[in-house]
Order: sequence, then structure tokens, then C-alpha cells
Amino acid sequence: MPSQADAPQPPEPTAVVLDLDKPIPEALRGAVLALGNFDGVHRGHAELAHRAASLAAELGSRPAAFTFEPHPRSVFRPEEPVFRLTSPQLKLELLADAGLRQVFVLPFDREIAALPAEQFVDDLLIGRLGASGLVCGYDFHFGKGRTGSPEMLQAHGLAIGVPVSVVAPYSWQGEPVSSTLIRTALEAGDVARAATFLGRPWLVRGLVAHGDKRGRELGYPTANMQLSRDCKLRHGIYAVRMKIDGIWHDGVASFGRRPTFDDGAPRLETFVFDFSGDLYGQRVDVAFVDWLRGEEKFDSLPALIAQMDADSARARDILAGTPPFLP
Repeated sequence: MPSQADAPQPPEPTAVVLDLDKPIPEALRGAVLALGNFDGVHRGHAELAHRAASLAAELGSRPAAFTFEPHPRSVFRPEEPVFRLTSPQLKLELLADAGLRQVFVLPFDREIAALPAEQFVDDLLIGRLGASGLVCGYDFHFGKGRTGSPEMLQAHGLAIGVPVSVVAPYSWQGEPVSSTLIRTALEAGDVARAATFLGRPWLVRGLVAHGDKRGRELGYPTANMQLSRDCKLRHGIYAVRMKIDGIWHDGVASFGRRPTFDDGAPRLETFVFDFSGDLYGQRVDVAFVDWLRGEEKFDSLPALIAQMDADSARARDILAGTPPFLP
């Protein structure tokens, strides 16, 4: 049986960053566009992708995503940055996994926000991108004063002969799935609940950096990563898996300020079980499987080490009962 590393990898997603001063190549025009911010690319977004693929098949075209970067709230309320569930690159990859390999990315600023909704549709979506169809969620709003709505899109599409499909609220286990719901779960440390609505474990990506080497002295050498400043994941200890060179490895991670030592800036420190390689400078993914406990301050190093031993044993038990991740 081939290993994860030998498994065929899907083609890379294609991102087209839109420049409104330059024409779009004809070959990129004509797609059915799934519209949205797609933060997290959760189960509801997957339904949007499925609807776009179905409409594209009916029309003999192809599905694509249309999204914005940065998140609009960071433009209007930079002092209150939104907790992003996915980095821009991860969002592209997850959209590709959902079937939307081509992604049009519109750089979002106040000038874009000031476009009247009908001009946004006529000049950009239809005129520039030649959309053959449009798909959006029930709560999608756009344009000056957020006057663009699903109802407006459907009425305008009917008038100009472009089919518009609106996806109703998508529920999972009796709850409407949303990025807000998932953020709330992560802020509570409930990564298992977040995974339920994402359809996969929540993960972060980053460069492994040099730390203070304290974990090595304690018998727990860790891979250290700085997460985005907007990350509001609850500080604590988690059972995790880390993807290294295309292969997932079990581990245990601490996210927080290290109150026993320096109470410094939040940092993710991951101890990878049964691994002895140099990860410094490598870009890795860490997927959060389950919550173990909150961050604590210990009175002595022996007490801390004893707790780390217990955390590692519990994480091993949890991960042993968790199905392997695909590459």
C-alpha cells in the first residue's frame, strides 16, 4: 500500500487576483461564480460549491469561487480584527478540495465597498468576468451600504438572463453552520465541536521558529509557531496532529503565554510524538483534534513535567482512537 507521501496529490488551486485596470483573459471568463468570503470553508460553503458545480453542469460551463481579501471587517474596523479561520492560502486549498479550483480574489478596500450593488454585478461579475451564473448564500450582502442582497441578485439576474441560485441556511446536527459558530467554539477551546461544523479538524499553518529551548530541557522538545495576532483560540493544551513533509504525525500542543515561565506573547508549542527531525524553518500544518485542559501555572518543574507526561498519555489515547487524516 502506498504511503501518504506516495499518494497522488491534487493539482494546485488557481488564484486570479483581480486588477480592475486590466482586462481578464477570455479563457477565464464564463464561469458560474460562487460568491462569498468563505472563511473556514465549512460545510455550508461546501454546499455552495456543490450548488455552483451543479449549475455549471447544467449550463455547460465550470464552477469558480469569487471572494474578497482582506476580510471586509479589517477594512472598516481595523481596531477589531476578525478571528480568521483560514489564511488566504489555506482558503484557496480548501476551496479547491470543495471543487472550486479556480478562485477570483478581489482586493477589498473602501473604493470597492462604495460601488453600487448593480454596478458591482453589471461591471464586475457580468461585464468583466462574464459570469454564466451566480450562486450565493442566503445572507450574502455586497455593494454600497450593503444594498446588494440575494433577492436583488435574483431579480437582477432574471432581468439580464443570468441564472442566480441562493443557498438556504445549511444545518448540521440541527444547527445552522456559520463561521461565527465555529469561531465561538474555538474561542471556548471546543475544537472537536468546531471540526463537526467544518467537516474536518481546524488547522493552522506556519513556520517553525527557534524558541527558548526550554521544552528540550524538560524532555519535551517542541516545534514553536507564532499564530496570527487575530487568533482567539482558547489558551490551553490540545491533542493535535502535525503535517510534516506530507505526512501527519500525532502530538500534543500548548497554545498560550507559558505562565509558569514568562507569561509572554501567545505561542503554539507542539511536541510531536516519536519524531526526531530538525523542523526549524519548515512550514507545517497543525490540526487540532481535542481539548485536554486549560493553561496552568505550576509551582515547580517536577509538577509541570508530571502534568506534561499525563497530557501526552491522554493525547496518545485520544489520537489512537481518531481515524488517520488523508494527505
